[in-house]
Amino acid sequence: MTNEFVIMTHALSKSYDKNLAVRELDLSVKLNRITAFLGRNGAGKSTTIKMLLGMIRPTSGSGAVLGGDITDTAANRNVRRRVAYVPEDKPLYGYMTVEQIIRFAKSFYPDWRADVENKLLHEYDLPIERKVKTLSKGMRTKLALLLAFARRPDLLILDEPSEGLDPVGIEHLLRSLATRAADGVSIFFSSHQIAEVERVADHVCILEKGRLLLDQSFDELRQSYRRIDLVFDSAAPEHEFRFSGVQRIELHGHHLTVLVQSNAEAVVERARSLKALSVEVSPVALRDIFLETVQEDQRALV
Repeated sequence: MTNEFVIMTHALSKSYDKNLAVRELDLSVKLNRITAFLGRNGAGKSTTIKMLLGMIRPTSGSGAVLGGDITDTAANRNVRRRVAYVPEDKPLYGYMTVEQIIRFAKSFYPDWRADVENKLLHEYDLPIERKVKTLSKGMRTKLALLLAFARRPDLLILDEPSEGLDPVGIEHLLRSLATRAADGVSIFFSSHQIAEVERVADHVCILEKGRLLLDQSFDELRQSYRRIDLVFDSAAPEHEFRFSGVQRIELHGHHLTVLVQSNAEAVVERARSLKALSVEVSPVALRDIFLETVQEDQRALV
């Protein structure tokens, strides 16, 4: 592993009986990036994260987090001191009050940021005297995020961090992620809330049925994917646009919509050579890229 990456895996796999949850995953997460790990429920995101943190052992393959081998117990123990992790189910000691669990957590970290603790206590409106077991799901999520953000980790790993949050809570979360990234913290977070990802992510990985389908910077995605709407004066010549870079073609009489991952210029040039009455090129939202990537994979497996 080089200093350029905080997470690297090679052919990382995990199976449960005959079910292969993660399939030969080659993942490279760069330093000082907010990397989003997208996938449907059951795609293998949480399983991957648990392998990275040494919580479950891979069936095969290898991986490293902050240079430490994920299967080496001593290395993993050292790495977890440098990683702040918020799991999907946000497990916390229910018998403690909010104040007690914060005091307990910060006793492990000499560099605990009291300023961040106080700021988030105010922003999240956490009731310090109440026991954790009496908190709502959203409040427990906010508390778990505070415990992670008030540390000084090199890497934040968050599994569905917005689970249970209301729109105000989500806004605070996104701002906190941007702040932590500006402070030099690398962030790797799983989500199926694509609108949130679009707000903050520098890099996007898409997992489907345990396989990595897409691994690309958000800037590259914005620049490469295009939707091209074409109108002809007669039946649209769909067959003329089936070449490299075209992912999907939709035909509606004289109207043709072409979704491209690359080669948008070639599509436009072909349309003009065929005397298209109208050619409109527009960017593609991450939601559409995600859906197309997953659906294309399903079509390929049929």
